[in-house]
Amino acid sequence: MAIESTREEVTWPRRLAWGALTLFLAAFAVFESVKYGLPTTAAALGFFVLPDAARLAGPRLPGLLHQAAHRVWIPLVVLVGYSFGPIVWPPLFTAGLGWLTRIAIDRTFGHRPPSLRSASS
Repeated sequence: MAIESTREEVTWPRRLAWGALTLFLAAFAVFESVKYGLPTTAAALGFFVLPDAARLAGPRLPGLLHQAAHRVWIPLVVLVGYSFGPIVWPPLFTAGLGWLTRIAIDRTFGHRPPSLRSASS
């Protein structure tokens, strides 16, 4: 009987794609921050550190809050909803950019929450 590894091997094309997305999102967040000023910069930086703040908030890993902070779909829904919705508040958009940038950085370096290691994404 073979011992199965709990860490999923991430291929280099996947890491390269996440890295390219990271660079794009970071550049877009900087562009929006320069364009709209300090509130958008604060929102982007605040949500960039959100996954670490979620780690500190819960007493045990992997907690529900920690897992939710590492889901790609949540900031993606924020970005798409803002783009097509009636709300016009740029800090909301840059918050989504900062959050998704952090998730992309983590995925580039192969860090995934335990609940996502067995699932393919």
